Amino acid sequence: MIDLVLSLMKRPEHRATTAHLGAAYPFVAQGGLGGRGVLIGYDQSGGAFCYDPWVQYGKSITNPNMIVMGIVGRAKSSLVKTYLYRQANFGRQHWIVDPKGEYAPLAAALGCTPITLKPGGTIRLNPLSAHAGPQSQLRLLIAVASAAIGRPLTPTESMICAEILATFRETGAPEPTLPRVVERLLDPRDDIAEAMRCSTSELLDNSKDLAYGLSRLCRGDLAGMFDGETTPGIDLAGLSVVLDLHHVVDSAAIGIIMICAAAWLGAAIAAEATMEGADRRNRVIVVDEAWRVLSNLACAEWLQDSFKHSRSYGVQNIVVMHRISDLQSAGDEGSRVARLAQGLLADAETKVIYAQDKAELETAERLLGLTDTERDELPNLGRGLALWIIGDRSFLVRHVLSEHELAIVDTDARMRGNTHLDDIELEP
Repeated sequence: MIDLVLSLMKRPEHRATTAHLGAAYPFVAQGGLGGRGVLIGYDQSGGAFCYDPWVQYGKSITNPNMIVMGIVGRAKSSLVKTYLYRQANFGRQHWIVDPKGEYAPLAAALGCTPITLKPGGTIRLNPLSAHAGPQSQLRLLIAVASAAIGRPLTPTESMICAEILATFRETGAPEPTLPRVVERLLDPRDDIAEAMRCSTSELLDNSKDLAYGLSRLCRGDLAGMFDGETTPGIDLAGLSVVLDLHHVVDSAAIGIIMICAAAWLGAAIAAEATMEGADRRNRVIVVDEAWRVLSNLACAEWLQDSFKHSRSYGVQNIVVMHRISDLQSAGDEGSRVARLAQGLLADAETKVIYAQDKAELETAERLLGLTDTERDELPNLGRGLALWIIGDRSFLVRHVLSEHELAIVDTDARMRGNTHLDDIELEP
């Protein structure tokens, strides 16, 4: 890291005649964010650019969340991986929902092993862990159930979920799992029917969609990942916790799987927040390929809730996507899901935008509040160069890699013979 800093300081000298020198104003360029935090690279004025949401909190930003977007091939994933790797030098842990299996080299570089999920596998995660607390548990069940049935839950279905979870707490039963919830949906209890002011047959009719949708995660093609209590011995103490979903990335249900994985992470964080003496270290949570989950209302609500609680948990959420229009396409114009998706922009005061297609410029200008100059720059940004918007300030930043970080970011073995890393500036 020291060598990387020194390399940035060795900028070419500037030569000018005395006639022209009088017109030069070397100090009119605005300063960066200071020298504390992770070294990203250098801004276009030539100075080193460092960033840390916990350092900037209360100065440039009021929340730590970040959105990273850019068309394919502009090195946004290289930025995210090296940012996480460098944050680990400060003892900051990261938890990642990794749909394509690209973060394994990062985990290995930090001495950690990804948690690999696949149908019929040996590792199970319980997204309904009782340790999350009643409110978080209900939000997670509604999000998972909504993803499973492909629509928002009705008020009746949401109340059924709440009553079923209450029975687990009131009877001292083992913690709820998806199979146990399905069992109670298909065999409704009289006390739940009484609380709902309906007959057990009416309760069963109202529960069937929930039961059949969640059953796919228990007995169908997605069984073996989220259909039981969490497998003992999973290490959450390492610097890198990666949920590797590459075995199911081509599944039509990848959105359901991602929200279950994210729900388990959310349950673990919520549980930690209630534990006495817990190690509440600062943490970065990454949801890659976020467009896969934003179209579901309950998932968008869960993600928004995660953004809203970032300050109380000391967490930075990072959402990674391709285009600004991914937020618009989450739902019909004016719909709640579309408003929630776009609302993530307001709840993420750090926005890193790599090159965007010209067709995206009008949307980017409107949703991001870009100046004309910033808008016009977006299609022309080269690989590794991004517009950083931090609070009400903006910077053009060139991301810089060190040689030993290449193995972390070059994760696609099929492309190693025709690498795209040549355009990224490296430490000499």
